Amino acid sequence: MKNKGRKIYKTKEKNYYGKTPMGKFLSGALTVLLIGGIGFLGYSLAEPIINYSKKTGDDQLPVSDTTNNTDLMQNTTIAVDSVVVPENTNLEVYKAASLTPADLSDTARLQTALQNINVNVGYEYVSVPLKIAGGELYYASAVSEAQLCGAVKSTLTLSEITAAIRTAGYRPVAEISLLRDSLAPQTYPDMAYTTTGDGSRWIDNDAESGGKPWISPYSDRAVTYLNAISDEVAAADFDKVICADVIFPKFRESDLAILDERLSSSERYLTLTSLVNSLYGKFMNGGTAMILEVSAVDILQENYDVIQPWLLDVNTVVLDIDLDELGTAVAAGGTVYEFTGTVSDKVSKLIGLVEYKLEGFNVIVRISGQTADPNELVKAKDIIGNYGYNSFMIG
Repeated sequence: MKNKGRKIYKTKEKNYYGKTPMGKFLSGALTVLLIGGIGFLGYSLAEPIINYSKKTGDDQLPVSDTTNNTDLMQNTTIAVDSVVVPENTNLEVYKAASLTPADLSDTARLQTALQNINVNVGYEYVSVPLKIAGGELYYASAVSEAQLCGAVKSTLTLSEITAAIRTAGYRPVAEISLLRDSLAPQTYPDMAYTTTGDGSRWIDNDAESGGKPWISPYSDRAVTYLNAISDEVAAADFDKVICADVIFPKFRESDLAILDERLSSSERYLTLTSLVNSLYGKFMNGGTAMILEVSAVDILQENYDVIQPWLLDVNTVVLDIDLDELGTAVAAGGTVYEFTGTVSDKVSKLIGLVEYKLEGFNVIVRISGQTADPNELVKAKDIIGNYGYNSFMIG
């Protein structure tokens, strides 16, 4: 466009440093455009250069924006809260009736026992004692050591047992007592605790008073024996298996003085947790869930080395309240605890004394006792809810 304004003539002798308003405006506009153009060009060139020179993993650099960090923390909190399990609450409500060893003597006795289960209680599982405290086996085990030491007391096969339970409308559970075994070490001395002097078998009392040996978790042969029995159970059609009596005998100071020094170690519990974890892996690989059983009386008397929540793979325990074992009083730690009143009274008091030892586990309360009224045992299950438990076994 032509400038129709007044013409200005310049001479060589005179310079003009000032600008008209229009000139200032045009100069400023050109400056802004120039700066903007340089900035755009620089940004356009910088991005490919940065992307070219950037190292692998730079995309994972920490986020510095406060808002983003806050959102990330909130998301993390939500993720953690979504998997928190309420204390003392089982992921599954477990209701089981437990049969006796006599019920496994033959097919007829087993079927009769299944028919006599109280259907009004709402049992879903039936638990059978395949290996009991003392070492006897109530199924037709093919393990040679079990046969040779006279432990096998039944001709029923595991498949016959599980089939009968499922036919009756229940889900089968196996019970195995591990270390409270005196039969196997009677025949195989290298399975027992032995003295450091002459290598003789240790027994839990004087021979005249009926003292018996125990299977030792430090014995390779004993562990092999327990694994062989567990292999048979893992291969059978059981939904769950309960492993009990994972304990050391109640050694006296005089006993510890003549036994392996590892039994006096503060870390002896590692032997028990290792045994439990190895069996846990075996059963889980076979598709059978494993549960650890602990005696409430043993816990009260501080005999619970295996209870190590941070070391055990198993996360569910059966708290066994055996009224025959409990009696009317228990001496523990210099204190005598009396248990009087109804079955419910005794169960409630004992749970209150030991429940804190089971923090971190899912808990199933087992109420048993051959001398107690079966109806009272069933009635006592109603009070366990006061402690946050909702799973139970009767018998």
